[in-house]
Amino acid sequence: MSRWIAILLLIVCVFAIAHVSPATLNAAETSSLDPTTRAAEAAKLAAAVQPLLARHCFACHGPDKAEAGLKLSQKESAFGSRDGGAPAIVPGHPEKSELLARITSKDADERMPPKSKPLKPAEIEVVRRWIEVGAPWRGHWAFEPPQPQQPPKVTKADWVTNPIDAFILARLEENGLTPAPPADKATLLRRAYFDLTGLPPTPEEVVAFLADTSPDAYAKVIDRLLASPHYGEKWGRHWLDLVRFADTNSFERDGIKQNAWRFRDYVIRSFNDDKPYDQFVREQLAGDELPLVTPDSIAATGYYRLGLWDDEPADRLQARYDELDDIVATTGQVFLGLTINCARCHDHKIDPISQVDYYGMLAAVHEIRPFGEGNQVDMSSPQIVARYEEMERKLEPFNREIHELEQRGITKMSAEDQRKSEGKGRDKLLAAKLVKMLEPADWASYSELRQQRAAAEAELGKLPARETTLGIKCLPKPPETFIFARGNPHVPGKSVTTSVPAIFKSSLPEIKPPADGKTSGRRLALANWIASPDNMLTSRVMANRVWQYHFGRGIVRSSSNFGNLGDSPTHPELLDWLAAELVRNNWQLKPLHRLLMLSSAYRQSSRGNSEALAKDSLNDLFWRFDIRRLTAEEVRDSILAATGTLNDKMYGPGVYPEISKQVMAGQSVPGAGWGHSSPEEAARRSIYIHAKRSLITPILADFDFADTDGSCPVRFATTQPAQALSMLNGEFANQMAGKLLERIRRDAGDQPPAQIKRALWLIASREPDAKTVDRSLKLLQTLADKHHCSPDAAMKYFCLMALNLNEFVFLD
Repeated sequence: MSRWIAILLLIVCVFAIAHVSPATLNAAETSSLDPTTRAAEAAKLAAAVQPLLARHCFACHGPDKAEAGLKLSQKESAFGSRDGGAPAIVPGHPEKSELLARITSKDADERMPPKSKPLKPAEIEVVRRWIEVGAPWRGHWAFEPPQPQQPPKVTKADWVTNPIDAFILARLEENGLTPAPPADKATLLRRAYFDLTGLPPTPEEVVAFLADTSPDAYAKVIDRLLASPHYGEKWGRHWLDLVRFADTNSFERDGIKQNAWRFRDYVIRSFNDDKPYDQFVREQLAGDELPLVTPDSIAATGYYRLGLWDDEPADRLQARYDELDDIVATTGQVFLGLTINCARCHDHKIDPISQVDYYGMLAAVHEIRPFGEGNQVDMSSPQIVARYEEMERKLEPFNREIHELEQRGITKMSAEDQRKSEGKGRDKLLAAKLVKMLEPADWASYSELRQQRAAAEAELGKLPARETTLGIKCLPKPPETFIFARGNPHVPGKSVTTSVPAIFKSSLPEIKPPADGKTSGRRLALANWIASPDNMLTSRVMANRVWQYHFGRGIVRSSSNFGNLGDSPTHPELLDWLAAELVRNNWQLKPLHRLLMLSSAYRQSSRGNSEALAKDSLNDLFWRFDIRRLTAEEVRDSILAATGTLNDKMYGPGVYPEISKQVMAGQSVPGAGWGHSSPEEAARRSIYIHAKRSLITPILADFDFADTDGSCPVRFATTQPAQALSMLNGEFANQMAGKLLERIRRDAGDQPPAQIKRALWLIASREPDAKTVDRSLKLLQTLADKHHCSPDAAMKYFCLMALNLNEFVFLD
């Protein structure tokens, strides 16, 4: 395992230094540059060397450990003497720097890092050149506030559609590369549809777009897709991945989280409404503490309840703090791009995050009751809640007096009947025997009270129904928060108060408890701090995520880890510019989508280029558009769309597609917790499928559905046998092949050539050429002649084959 970890770290390090151009490493050339250019080169080297040292050296010479008295995480230690020896780094003098001598040593006992492969020549050269230009020391890029950025000047200005292109093109020109040619219109349309709605365009929509020769044809499509309700379903799914959404608790019983679907619907609505991101953050973290509390803001607090929950833990105290740790971890990674949870047991090994920082964040959410002590919250309007509370106050005296009379009669019953009165049989027992146990006057009073209560309850029944949602309830008083030794809740240490990590060099806004006194106001203070335009990470992290979901990877590849072990941004100036644009546009995402998708960078084709592949095989410089495979939901939803069976009904409780008995047999109690939906309901979009952690719908699992046990910032995109087996032999795929056959008969009539054309149009979003149609006809003939298939069976096999085309599941 350690060997593979080392390999992964080495790969990540290569990513970190990939944006340093070959020219940067040439001392003779650099010395002749003007001061401004030399300063820029020095800044790039500093940015490249910091993560390199963090990955290879901090384990022994970092924040937590200082072998030989050396901490390469601190400037004073790195440039000072080492236990009386020579300095590790002598600015301007590589030949005098012990660090360089150690990483280049041929002696395995002297070479650093020990017990691992030596640094690659390119990495060593980065260190050497960094020392040579004076070893400029800078803080980690993510821990410095974003700086105002101006789009750089470029040579090929006609390629620049908007400022994004200037940032991309400047780096390409710096490295002697040129952008790929534009994608053709049909390819671009399909890309845009999937990126914004997760569904393919219809053949008719493709034809209409190809026929529209107006200059703003593409822009009009983008605006229409952003206005589509399917946009919220697509982009809401991205957010659900991040906040570890599921409808169940996991563990052995994997019980249902009642009304979790209301949180899912809240997310979809929020994206469709283009709710400002800062408001979206505040609602999830403190929706019950906002000045204006709404049903949506109450449903948003379901965010806290989406994680795993063990209903029968071996150590309840440990389980309680595991629950809180899940909240701190998710909040840190999703909103701030930081692994704050690494400081639960000790100060963070890599990033400057202390245990005090971790428990200061935990204190903000410590008031939340454990999941099992209340997770259903009334989301009715305040007026409705007030009326119910008024009616309940009227009922309380009736209930109290009725209960007193019942107990008076029960005390006269046998011991066996008294025990029955404490269980489910109480009402039946009282109906049969209470009249015999009460004095006539007491029975008359009892009967009169019950009639009066029934009349009051009838009034209560006339009120609009109350709606509950998965949400939070708080303790009357927030518990004191302690730092736990080694993270062990049984060993409390120093007490801490609510705070934010010191690396932000900012303080938490004033904590103002709401007037109703039901909560402390701590979470709202935390939410306001995170959602502030002055927070150096919030806007960067979200802008990076939007870029990631459009371009296949973020400007920072490790999109939930902006710390020292994360990847450095390939285009840091562009990231800061995008973050500023997000805030400038009132934190709304749709303007950012539009900007990205109208750029020339987004509209490139995926065409290869031998020179670019040699220089930048990972496409870090975005010299072309990366091909991607459809997500699990897109595969399933596209099948339903192509076959004409997709039910576009939105919102509501989750649905249950049919799952085979063989799959169900793998459950501890086969079939438990999996309901039944009609075929029409089961054909709804995949985001509405009941997400049972221990039973993911097979076709979604085969195509790399998000891991729901924790925040999932990046999905896998595997190619493995289960996918082919599912798409060729699976019951769902074969049923859908039959549905596709039914559709093409309705659409195209009885002639095979017309049916083939229609099927391929639906599958690939383009008109098939004559050669493809001819090959398909030959396939039908082969199935008839060689395999003795009837015309219907042959055409159904053709439809199954079409659903398995690479062009169907891959996006150019």
